[in-house]
Amino acid sequence: MEVDSYSDDEIRQILSLRNVAVVGMSKNADKAAHYVPKYLLAQGYNVVPVNPTADEILERKCFSSLQDVDQSIDIVDVFRPSDQVIPVVQEAIKKKPKVIWLQEGIHNPEAEDMARKAGIKIIFNRCMLAEHQRLF
Repeated sequence: MEVDSYSDDEIRQILSLRNVAVVGMSKNADKAAHYVPKYLLAQGYNVVPVNPTADEILERKCFSSLQDVDQSIDIVDVFRPSDQVIPVVQEAIKKKPKVIWLQEGIHNPEAEDMARKAGIKIIFNRCMLAEHQRLF
């Protein structure tokens, strides 16, 4: 699977943004959708869980959808299958984040084009935890 074309310096700049909404954040500690945001919290990020099946994850209030999030979002970090990201990206665009980050293994050219056309940087097929550890 291909990966986006951002340089290491560009990824470092993106990782300097601190408010991260995690769509599909999991209550299950064994899943990447749980331990990646847990790592980000430990690194000082403000992590906002988005999962309609939970009230709270990692002692943080969980929102049913991005539209319900009541704070500014720099990065929308997406843990959803590639074939389910178009509606997530459409919802994310309305929140005007600087970046939409599709986690490792997630790639949807149509959704990525929508983000770019809205002026939002789109990262795909990369893990925020792995990139943070690699670059910092």
